[in-house]
Amino acid sequence: MNDNENLVKNKIKELKKGVLELAVLKIISDRERYGYDIIEVLKSVSLATSEGTIYPLLTRLKNEGLILYKWEESDKGPPRKYYTISAKGSELMAELLNEWKKIDTGLIKILGGR
Repeated sequence: MNDNENLVKNKIKELKKGVLELAVLKIISDRERYGYDIIEVLKSVSLATSEGTIYPLLTRLKNEGLILYKWEESDKGPPRKYYTISAKGSELMAELLNEWKKIDTGLIKILGGR
């Protein structure tokens, strides 16, 4: 891989990382989800990430009081940790979504689109 390909790959990674927190909050806002389920949703919308990225993010969000979790037995293996959004997380998500809409509108104007 040449330097330009590495640069592009790193810039794309940075872009995705910047929206990952908002995406995770939104994913768990509709219903409780476990880590692998969150990763699968992210993959389905081309925001694929690894376990090495998502689990530290979930821990950080929990430590910030933005999400909650509970352990549940699984009939498909070991117990799973299910995540839900907290009231504080819902408030932050609403603010981030509002800001995202402004960014999206601005970028569309700059890039020429809808």
